[in-house]
Amino acid sequence: MWLSPTRQHSGLWTLSAGRFGAALSLVLRVGDPVLLIAGALVAYAWRFGDLRVPVDYWRLVAITAVFAVLVLGASTLYGSWRGRGLIAEFAKLLLKWLLIFSALVAYATAIQITDELSRLWLATWFAASLAGVFALRVVVRIGSAWVRARGMDLRSAVIVGANADSQHIVDTLRDNAWTGITVNGWFAADSDRCTLNGVAALGDIESLGSFVETNQIDQVWIALPMRDETQIRMALDQLQHSTADVKFVPDMFGLHLMNHSVEQVAGLPVINLQQTPLHGSARLLKASEDRLLAAVILLLILPLMLAIAAAVKISSPGPIFYRQERMSWNNKTFWMLKFRSMPVDAEQSSGAVWAKSGEARATRIGALLRKTSLDELPQFINVLLGDMSIVGPRPERPVFVHKFKNEIPAYMKKHMVKAGITGWAQVNGWRGSTDLQKRIECDLFYIENWSLWFDLKIVFMTLFKGFVHKNAY
Repeated sequence: MWLSPTRQHSGLWTLSAGRFGAALSLVLRVGDPVLLIAGALVAYAWRFGDLRVPVDYWRLVAITAVFAVLVLGASTLYGSWRGRGLIAEFAKLLLKWLLIFSALVAYATAIQITDELSRLWLATWFAASLAGVFALRVVVRIGSAWVRARGMDLRSAVIVGANADSQHIVDTLRDNAWTGITVNGWFAADSDRCTLNGVAALGDIESLGSFVETNQIDQVWIALPMRDETQIRMALDQLQHSTADVKFVPDMFGLHLMNHSVEQVAGLPVINLQQTPLHGSARLLKASEDRLLAAVILLLILPLMLAIAAAVKISSPGPIFYRQERMSWNNKTFWMLKFRSMPVDAEQSSGAVWAKSGEARATRIGALLRKTSLDELPQFINVLLGDMSIVGPRPERPVFVHKFKNEIPAYMKKHMVKAGITGWAQVNGWRGSTDLQKRIECDLFYIENWSLWFDLKIVFMTLFKGFVHKNAY
């Protein structure tokens, strides 16, 4: 049978899917600048019949490669291409290549070396490197399609609504196995006009949320008429605690009004209503950033951490580190490390207590560590272990998460990325027992606007305003 949800969500298959997608993105990120440089070498050999490229040419090639990495890295070319057309990607790549080589010509003109360069070499370099990156994407897509057609690198999906459009989605995804999307079933709505063939009925919309969370569904496709606002809202309410991607497939009437915002998946018009920014190459870039910065920072602060460890040990009996369960990406929990700032039995009688101003539970050393946020330094170890990011929404204990998720709208959306040591909310003063609604607004702003540069900006701001703060206690 076409569906195989059990195999899709076994640990081995899920892990392989994530690694495979990241590997493909890495191939493109590395392959593009390599092929750019190789194109320059091939063009020079073809033009001059010699592989001994002069230093001036190599210098120009190196500068162009660095600029290309910046331009391509800031684009959407390395995002997930699952189900997207190759022609559209070619068009984007052509525009980027024109930009790169236009900048190259402008630079060569500015430093007055245009007359010393072969224009034929430049034209050949442009054509050869562009053909190379085009060919690389064809090969990557063919390999990806081959792997997905054999049951690897898959994403599970469910459909909300049963109508002609829903059946078209089922048939299209089934006939295009290269998309790597398997439909586990469908949920009924009041406006349904038929039943769906080839997939199982999973119940009505009221059971959507529990099924998605229990079965770790990756995508929810809402295929309801746009006029059916009540049912759409009900489906979204069911998914308020879910981190699955939510896609809305509008009815065919009025599609001409929103083509500019429609994503194409195997030719199907889809509007992304909810999606983590960390997929494909972005996930790999974020992980690389975290590991590199955490390793460097730990080396730099090792003497300070040893001194703090000694102070904690001397100040009160008990372990140096304090381990506390917190919730992070995709609602998964982990054990977060801190320097112990309270006596071992501080919460033995009270249980989990929200930290607040004026409390006297911390030791003398612990109070200083909290005030300066130095108790958080061991979390760089969590970053190296992959439990946390350096930048992201601050994680909370599960007991408080289950309390806040029903009190604060969109609270669970913060778990669409990894929890962080510092974040946009913290550098803007929203920490401690401040307004949780404001903190969530900052967290969602970060998720919606994530980029490598935004991360670096927050790290830089943390150095000046993120450690010592009136709300740190």
